[in-house]
Amino acid sequence: MVRSRWLIIYALFFMVAGYIILYLGSDISKGIASLMNLTLILTPLMGTLFGVINFYNSREFIELLLAQPIRRKNIFLGMYLGFSISLSLAFMVGLGIPFLSYGLWYSGEIANFLSLLLAGIFLTFIFSAFAFLIAIYNENRLKGFGISILFWLIMAFAYDGIFLISLILFEDYPLEKLSIMLSSLNPIDLSRILVMLKLDLSALMGYTGAVFRKFFGTSQGIMIAYGALLVWTFIPVRWILHVSKNKDF
Repeated sequence: MVRSRWLIIYALFFMVAGYIILYLGSDISKGIASLMNLTLILTPLMGTLFGVINFYNSREFIELLLAQPIRRKNIFLGMYLGFSISLSLAFMVGLGIPFLSYGLWYSGEIANFLSLLLAGIFLTFIFSAFAFLIAIYNENRLKGFGISILFWLIMAFAYDGIFLISLILFEDYPLEKLSIMLSSLNPIDLSRILVMLKLDLSALMGYTGAVFRKFFGTSQGIMIAYGALLVWTFIPVRWILHVSKNKDF
């Protein structure tokens, strides 16, 4: 997986984007803020698409392994971890090289950069797991690709639109707890909130930002948020192992 040309292109894309943004902005803090949306949109997309492609391309190899005296849990967990770790390494290398070359260690922005890296890694693992689930449930490749793209569109764009419309329609009611709960149901939104709070950009979110800062701005809130991301990672992986146990390939 590490030697895959698609992963090399993926790493090069983030490297080039990082150099361009840092060159134009000449400020590491602004560079992290500029790359936030790119990271939070692209890492789930690549995790979903590459995950589906990888699973379908490996289907014959999976069938061969299933005919051997190897536990199904080891096969599917090994495939998932190999793919997710490789994609995360490509993301880390691609984003890390330009920031390190621009003096990240001496800028005081290491914590902010690490929060962006963690967000991208979590989203990679989460959406890669959902991609494997989609491919397991759908033997038809076109259907699998369609569902994976639709899933990403809903989580990346449609969910935010529905969320914002709900806040506008019910702005006269106390929606603090509802806002926190709805944001926790979308790992992309949860990652965005954590990065924006770390970068002190919550003021751009208005009332919602004040609510999130009050809850997620504390150490307990941050731990709960990262715990929610861990749950988002664990559930689809556990689902993969459960489905693959009895799935007829």
